[in-house]
Amino acid sequence: MELIRGTREFAVGRPTAVSLGKFDGLHRGHQLLLERILKKKEEGLAALVFTFDFGRRPSLMLPGERRAMLRGKGMDYLLECPFVPEISHMEPEAFAAEILVRRLRAEYLAVGTDFRFGYERRGDYRVLTELGERYGFRVEVVEKACFEGREISSTFIREELALGCMERVNELLGYPYSVTGEVVHGQQIGRTLGMPTTNLHPEEEKLLPPNGVYATKTRIDGRSYEGITNIGLKPTVEGQRKKGVETYLFGVEQDLYGKEITVEFYAFRRPERKFDSLKELKQQLLLDTEWGKGYFAGKP
Repeated sequence: MELIRGTREFAVGRPTAVSLGKFDGLHRGHQLLLERILKKKEEGLAALVFTFDFGRRPSLMLPGERRAMLRGKGMDYLLECPFVPEISHMEPEAFAAEILVRRLRAEYLAVGTDFRFGYERRGDYRVLTELGERYGFRVEVVEKACFEGREISSTFIREELALGCMERVNELLGYPYSVTGEVVHGQQIGRTLGMPTTNLHPEEEKLLPPNGVYATKTRIDGRSYEGITNIGLKPTVEGQRKKGVETYLFGVEQDLYGKEITVEFYAFRRPERKFDSLKELKQQLLLDTEWGKGYFAGKP
């Protein structure tokens, strides 16, 4: 996949099938759009995702995570367009003529029913369809995916994530919500308790579920390991200021420092709390471990 970013002078050298949007989370609704443009590769079109680069802001999916997922799906191009006035202030027709036709060579576009484009969001899918007839590209309007009678959206997922409802989050996404990072040194408290852990400090822009304990799977070098994860500030042992993601992997004791791992969240167990002693903490962690193993065995 070719990544185009950091420039206003972008252009693509072959005809494309395009979808445009924020694509925060690449949820089930987004995936319907991606399926449409990937299908057009059979007709000789390159599959291209266009999104604006809004800079650092709280997100379900960091840019690196989105790039990796789109690359894995077989996308040919990802354009992260700078959100600058020269482009964001274009009227819908100017955007279609200059960006879609001249620079991206778009012959097919897949958009949702809520799609908006152009200055002050003046264009919608109806305007886009009319412009397609004028400039020679075809527009397919894809109905929104729904869950329990509500349209799936990044806003819907953020609401469920804030509640810690990981089963619902994963249902809306179509895959497990995850955090990726490099394993860093902690306070070694887990090791002294006989339960060594991995520690991550996610980027500040990455949205996390509420502080607490979760059933998780961790991907390391292509393999997946079950475990439990605490998100929070570890108030019993250190009361750190920066929120961390600490995972106890069932039956794994290898040295993982410096490795990049991905922690996937499946279910919420309990809120984070401060214990009166390390002994009390260990007793609770043993109960959490038993629950986590039962969860993955289908016996929560």
